[in-house]
Amino acid sequence: MAIRSARDFGAAIRNRRKQLGYTQGELAEMCDVGIMFVSQLENGKPTAQLDKAIRVANMVGLDIALQERR
Repeated sequence: MAIRSARDFGAAIRNRRKQLGYTQGELAEMCDVGIMFVSQLENGKPTAQLDKAIRVANMVGLDIALQERR
């Protein structure tokens, strides 16, 4: 899946969280972040903190890889 925006990233996190059966609260607790952060991340808030966003992605089993576009 190509991530081109904060909204795309958030949608990927939300979809994976739901596949795993976690609530936003459960995911927030596992990642040591607030529920508000998870909500804003899933809704594509563009100012989400990158380190926290990566932590959440890793917790739901998503790897982030950067590659050159062709």
